[in-house]
Amino acid sequence: MTRLEHLTPRRIVAVLVVLALCAATAAASWALGRSTSGSVGPVGSAPAGRVLSPALTPDLTTNVAYQQALVAAPSGKPKVTVIGTGGTIAGVATNRGSFTNYRAGQIPIADLVDDLRPEIDAVADVETIQFGNKGSGGYTIAEFHALTLAVDNALKTSDGVVVTSGTDTMEEFAYWLDLTVRSPKPVVMTGAMRPTAAGTVDGPGVIGADGPANLYNAITLAGSRVTTCFGTVLMLGDEFHAARDVTKTSSYRMDTFQTRELGVLGWVDGSNIKVGRAPARVATCDNPQRWATPFDLSKIAPTAIPRTEIVYGYQQAGGEAITGFADAGVKGIVTAGTGAGGLSGAQGTARTAAVAKGVVFVSTTRTGSGSVYGGATGSVIAGDDLLPQKARLLLMLSLAYAQGDVDQVRTWVTTIGNPEWDTLAGSAGTPPGQLKPAA
Repeated sequence: MTRLEHLTPRRIVAVLVVLALCAATAAASWALGRSTSGSVGPVGSAPAGRVLSPALTPDLTTNVAYQQALVAAPSGKPKVTVIGTGGTIAGVATNRGSFTNYRAGQIPIADLVDDLRPEIDAVADVETIQFGNKGSGGYTIAEFHALTLAVDNALKTSDGVVVTSGTDTMEEFAYWLDLTVRSPKPVVMTGAMRPTAAGTVDGPGVIGADGPANLYNAITLAGSRVTTCFGTVLMLGDEFHAARDVTKTSSYRMDTFQTRELGVLGWVDGSNIKVGRAPARVATCDNPQRWATPFDLSKIAPTAIPRTEIVYGYQQAGGEAITGFADAGVKGIVTAGTGAGGLSGAQGTARTAAVAKGVVFVSTTRTGSGSVYGGATGSVIAGDDLLPQKARLLLMLSLAYAQGDVDQVRTWVTTIGNPEWDTLAGSAGTPPGQLKPAA
């Protein structure tokens, strides 16, 4: 009798069942790996596979600190403060069909909120603050400093804050607030890709304007307290993203904001808010001193924040930009290098000379995602997967507070955003992917 003749119908069914169970187990393992994918690799090596500590995607159903923070929140209808800074969401177009020909920063934030009534009144008690009314690119670091203080002040009496801005540099607004706001209460950035009104500030709505829905969802999210201890999140197109990781990927498309490597934090579908993952800092929700960053802006003046710049890497790039910035007194430079942070020979030579003058560098990639090579030493710091524009903000704040201690700058640049992650794991006695002992 051949081997095939032993395969009776009953045995064939049994084999198929076993194969199906194996396939299901493999699929579940793959999905689990996908749900915990992230970024951190051993120092001194090229970026390896994306390995993430469980602490970087906390299970919010079992995270005691997070649950306690929600329980401690006041019951009843929340109070939300909406701070307006202008942008497309406050823009006025030439006509209802004009999506790109408009003036940003025209409509007062109080009017934008009033247009959501009476529906928004069932969601939260909303008050408004007009911080400014212009395009996002027109704001200075000194104004960012003042915005942080305004948000912190509002959170003393509100359950959450929404900040509206233009989308051009919204990710920088969001990350700045993520780094500097002291309160763990929800802070939500939002805006629009299309102007709200046509003709005049009280004119008819632009066809397909996304601003009203984005603002309504942002207030809903802030009032829900779901993002307590998340830091600042960016809410557009029914999705909310971590300020550290999100970026604008298209000049005009409505779904422009994406978190390329890690994915969204969650979604707002009407009153149904879904959380897919959480930022690392949720793990320190029970300890305000550990949750907050060192960057308390009430302690320093805007003039104490040093100038930092970004230099782009490309084929046969000259070193004159780096040299010019160093000669101009710039204290920190972020390089957006090719691939995993590469610079041209001329740029490398200019960087070495600038380091000798006391300039601190952070190396990032121009690719839009992925990490840079580890192992950078001295005044050249590997920026991991930070985008250049985000690394610049973190570098300038670190320089402002480190008082010349480059090692301290390095520590903050490589750990803030992943507070429980040991970036020296393996060489400091902690296995990769494990948590550092509590301070």
